[in-house]
Amino acid sequence: MAFTQTERLNALPPYLFAEIDRKKRAALSAGRDVIDFGVGDPDQPTYPFIIQAMERALRKPERHRYPLGGGLPEFRRQITTFFQQRYGVELDPQRELLALIGSKEGIGHLPLAVVNPGRTVLIPAPGYPAYHAAAVFAGGEPYALELSAAGGWLPDFDAIPAEIAHQAVLMYLNYPNNPTGATATLDVFRRAVAFAREHDLLLAHDAAYNEMYFTSERPPSILQVPEAREVAIEFHSASKTFNMTGWRIGFAAGNAAVIAALARVKSNLDSGVFGAVQEAAWEAYAGLDRPEIAETRKMYRQRAELLCEGLRTLGFQATPPEATFYVWAGVPEGLDSITVCNRLLEEVNVVGVPGGGFGRAGEGYVRFSVSVPTERIRAAVERMRALEW
Repeated sequence: MAFTQTERLNALPPYLFAEIDRKKRAALSAGRDVIDFGVGDPDQPTYPFIIQAMERALRKPERHRYPLGGGLPEFRRQITTFFQQRYGVELDPQRELLALIGSKEGIGHLPLAVVNPGRTVLIPAPGYPAYHAAAVFAGGEPYALELSAAGGWLPDFDAIPAEIAHQAVLMYLNYPNNPTGATATLDVFRRAVAFAREHDLLLAHDAAYNEMYFTSERPPSILQVPEAREVAIEFHSASKTFNMTGWRIGFAAGNAAVIAALARVKSNLDSGVFGAVQEAAWEAYAGLDRPEIAETRKMYRQRAELLCEGLRTLGFQATPPEATFYVWAGVPEGLDSITVCNRLLEEVNVVGVPGGGFGRAGEGYVRFSVSVPTERIRAAVERMRALEW
């Protein structure tokens, strides 16, 4: 029997990171020594104190059952403590919090809860490809909220046409930003909340990188804006903060009605986050200020500075980010991002992500994830010196 893909699948471009991974695996299968700056997956192991918590939790029979509901009470309580201590925000653990199987899962399911077919979803570009895919799967119409270097990679709400704003029901934002590394102030979030209230739309802020900052000031939460919970929810993730990408746990916080709607979608599609993982995660958030986590941030900052220094000698425009572990580098003059990334892989076995894959506004840039040891960063720069642009 022949099967045909649905129209919604056909409407999606190949998933950016899956395509890069395919090319990388082909190179590895050919026996080539590949230095991978592609997918943002920490190269450091999960911290021992979290693994120890997981080991204890695995021995508890009650953790082996369905973890139905929006999260274990202890997990919810720890997250409310985290929000109060970090941001001065008091959350209702029952109504304003929801455990997720990684923040990507919640980001992807959200439009199924709040977007009717044909309605507009505002998506930052360049931006995480999952926002576009989520809108398409729900039958929404993505509209690129184009960011620029001149604007500090921040949204210009005044540039959104009135008819688009009127038709929109959901807007994604993401700061600290993937792929650019840009950060946003609380004033930017105030303007975002005011725009959402004015146009009666939901604001979904992806804060997956809030704990990966390199400046003296921590990135804010959008929920610090007093009116935010009328129109906003925020997604957080344990993945990058605690080197837990494979564990798959995050949470959504904010508007109670939206949290309830997202929980209803999830109750029909999954059975919750494994209880032992929730237990390990609440121990992780309780230990957020441990020195080893600060040391990891320092390590990423040093790696980013090293890579940027090398890239600049090769004709790229590269400035160390204020947050995230991504270097967003402008390509040498006269080149496009696909050409640069293809040549990097084919000629010197270095993987970068073409900026055009994050949206049209990302063309002319390459994203490099510094989840690569220092000696491999140096080796990659030396390899790239052999290229003649």
